[in-house]
Amino acid sequence: MAYDEFLADRIRNCLKEKNVEFSELRMMGGLCFKVDDKMLCGIHRDKKLDDNLLMARIGEEAYEQAIEREECLPMDFTGRPMKGYTFVTPQGFDLEDDLEYWIQLCLDFNPQAKSSKKRKK
Repeated sequence: MAYDEFLADRIRNCLKEKNVEFSELRMMGGLCFKVDDKMLCGIHRDKKLDDNLLMARIGEEAYEQAIEREECLPMDFTGRPMKGYTFVTPQGFDLEDDLEYWIQLCLDFNPQAKSSKKRKK
């Protein structure tokens, strides 16, 4: 099963309400939202949990507080958690205010985030 289209629409609406220009990139069965050509957040279908997770790029400082929350998991694809990224379980973004909170954390960090290196064609 692919990512949750309803969640994708909720994220799109949140970004549009904030007047944020963004792009989307489908990757690894999920969907990534980018702002200023930098990864902002995304949707990841977790096979172990059989659920959709919100991937949030919030930076290392915000991560230290966020990971203490019950609804947060380390973003770990390879056995080594990625610094400054967290997965949020559905209980953490079920309400619109909760989703907006996570999107705002991502937007707050985005100006400090580094762009990924461009691949040569």
